[in-house]
Amino acid sequence: MSELDTGASRQGAGEIARLLSYVALLAVSAGLFLEARAMPTSRFEILGAGAFPMIVHGCLSLLLVVSIIGALRRIPAAAYAGFGAAAATWLREKRLVLVLFACLALYVAAMPVIGYPVATLLFLIVVQVTLAPKTRGAIATAIVLSLVFSFGLNWLFAEVFNVFLPRGH
Repeated sequence: MSELDTGASRQGAGEIARLLSYVALLAVSAGLFLEARAMPTSRFEILGAGAFPMIVHGCLSLLLVVSIIGALRRIPAAAYAGFGAAAATWLREKRLVLVLFACLALYVAAMPVIGYPVATLLFLIVVQVTLAPKTRGAIATAIVLSLVFSFGLNWLFAEVFNVFLPRGH
């Protein structure tokens, strides 16, 4: 495969990825449009509380549909075959970013259950040990920083600012 063919293949894979992002954004925008319809209205508003969000998400959905149609017209038929390989390469190259986002999602889900100090401690230790060099000094620094930014910040907010972070169930 020549360098020109590889560039065209990557461009086609990029177009497919853009198309998939348009579809995902359309799904989110349509969901938010439906959520805005369910907003309660007050007797002081003519249009209702959900009118502005419905207008915004309706316009955004319309623009996304037009973008999806344009993307479908630009994608060459041969690009679909190379998309899987390009996506696998991209996932391999971005694995640390994906691990970080997975850790962040687990952190946000765990915080109401186990509380801010423990969730933050676990999150920071896992992320720092994953991203930092694997030396004793780096691991010790990661543990100290995790303790300071979990239990230390919890103490600071509770005692100084009188703001209580989530304690868990």
